[in-house]
Amino acid sequence: MDNVEEIKARIDIADLVSESVQLRRAGKNYTGFCPFHSNTRTPAFVVFPETGTWRCFGQCAEGGDIFKFVMKKEGWDFPEALRRLADRAGVQLRTPSPQEQAAKEQHGQLRALLEEAVTFFRHQLISTEAGKPVLDYLTGRGLTDETIQAFGIGYAPDDWDALSKHFLEQGHSAEELIEVGLISERETGGHYDRFRHRVMFPIRDGRGRMAGFGARALKEDEPAKYLNSPQTPLFDKGSLLYGLDMARKAIRAEEQAVIVEGYMDVIGLYQAGFRNAVSPMGTALTEPQLRTLKRFTRRIVLALDADAAGNQATLRGVDVARRALDREADPVFDPRGLLRHEGRLQADIRVTTLPEGKDPDEIVMEDAEAWPKVVKAARPIVEHVMYNLAAERDLNDAKVKTEIAEQVMPLIGDIPSAIERDSYTQKLARLLKVDERALMEQRSQPVRRRPKRQSPAAPTEATTSALPLAAGNHFKLEAHCLSIIIRDPELIYRVTRALKENGLDEISSADFEHSDLQEMFRLSLDALKQDAIEPRDYALYNLPLPLIDRADELLRHSHELDPNQERVFEDLMRTLILLRKRNMKQRVEQMRFLQEQAQEEGDLRASEYQPVMVQNMQVMQRLDKALARYNNRAFISAN
Repeated sequence: MDNVEEIKARIDIADLVSESVQLRRAGKNYTGFCPFHSNTRTPAFVVFPETGTWRCFGQCAEGGDIFKFVMKKEGWDFPEALRRLADRAGVQLRTPSPQEQAAKEQHGQLRALLEEAVTFFRHQLISTEAGKPVLDYLTGRGLTDETIQAFGIGYAPDDWDALSKHFLEQGHSAEELIEVGLISERETGGHYDRFRHRVMFPIRDGRGRMAGFGARALKEDEPAKYLNSPQTPLFDKGSLLYGLDMARKAIRAEEQAVIVEGYMDVIGLYQAGFRNAVSPMGTALTEPQLRTLKRFTRRIVLALDADAAGNQATLRGVDVARRALDREADPVFDPRGLLRHEGRLQADIRVTTLPEGKDPDEIVMEDAEAWPKVVKAARPIVEHVMYNLAAERDLNDAKVKTEIAEQVMPLIGDIPSAIERDSYTQKLARLLKVDERALMEQRSQPVRRRPKRQSPAAPTEATTSALPLAAGNHFKLEAHCLSIIIRDPELIYRVTRALKENGLDEISSADFEHSDLQEMFRLSLDALKQDAIEPRDYALYNLPLPLIDRADELLRHSHELDPNQERVFEDLMRTLILLRKRNMKQRVEQMRFLQEQAQEEGDLRASEYQPVMVQNMQVMQRLDKALARYNNRAFISAN
């Protein structure tokens, strides 16, 4: 039994769910009101103890196992849900190597030191005379005591060695303080405190673990208004997002993340009730940061200040310099880079412009209702650049039209979707009042090739697995599908086309109830969105450590499949359709049960179930038809 199965065996799903959802027994199962959408009329949330799964038969139409439940409830990703539930179940995850264990212990010690620094800076702000004016400054900017405490904001005293003296007296070494970026070495020997007379913002990773600090200068003549921790084993500025630990739950709930410029923007929005904002801390957005956000949502809004979005800055090569928070590197708005990230990540990245001279925290202080309007006004990257370039320009001037087209058309050419390219070309033609064909002639279309595969990722053993049609275990059906997909992720394209031809939804993580398999499927999709390495290798390289054994087991199973690629595809289609049939049968039976229960209780809303029942039966008929088609193909191939 691997870690995932052992955790499921030790944690009763009904006990776990009942901690936050009031359940009542309904036959072998339990029902209640779904915790993931507002509903007090129909108890359409069902827990199935026998299979260790849950499903909402109402608005959400989602389901899964204990991992999916806590991921959705707490805003965790799969690795974190695995760790948390393993702790709860008393399961020791895969034993790390001696090197990994040593690094983990060292990182733990460094994080503990940073936590002590948070306490030190908090004491300086709250309990010292020097901190009182700083506290007044923060409250003067509208922050409440609760918000200041929630974000752990502190104060670094105006002293060259106040922090180092304190920690050296506590028994810490100068080497440790240097390693976490709290003190710096002098060229002439000795050391000094890195942060002096600054407001201190603790920076945590997405799991809430300390990584470093951001610091705002309180002296007007300070060369660097904002200063961050240096690169350390814990602090990598290009991969961290300030406020993500506070925002991730709201991001999942609202299915949208908003990226703002600085610490005070995130904090001010949080205090005003808008808790899905994060900050890249003054640097240009990186793909690791966007990939981190993609775990929580596909929709990302970039909120630019008016200077960054302005037409004069935009005209300078379409790389827009923003007001720098940290002079180590000037942040830029790079539309071309964002478009490349958007295409690789299959995300929806949009841009909105802040009112002239206003930061997000100032906007919500004046009028909290104005912020949703700012976010709602976000436009796709190309549209944002297009309309900002055209703002206050003479669009009757042929040279102006040419200048705008020369900058926008390359951006359009970078978009992977042909439909989106044509749509933006049409919009630009209407904006400039020119013939669309003239723009098409100007657009250069680079040839996009995937690297050639040296050999097909087909199985090598000449035996056909009878598992998918013979197995009665629901998990085995899911595992069989994944064993084929992780061996050859590109089959996802064929499966999606075939499903659509049969009037069925494309394959997605919703086809799998078990979170470890959902995670593998998600990585297989990500593998197709990059072309740096082979898709299968990408998926396997990026697996969380506890899932590697499960992946090896699945690959051993798919190794014995028929070497004929067409038969492998048909095998996958039959298994997937059979899996969907079983899911749909369970859904129909549960809906019928809920309908009958409502009728017995004299609930007039019982009729509301009927349209859903009819729709489910129609899907079941299409599944039956598709399964018969692929079963027939298998019979013909065998004869």
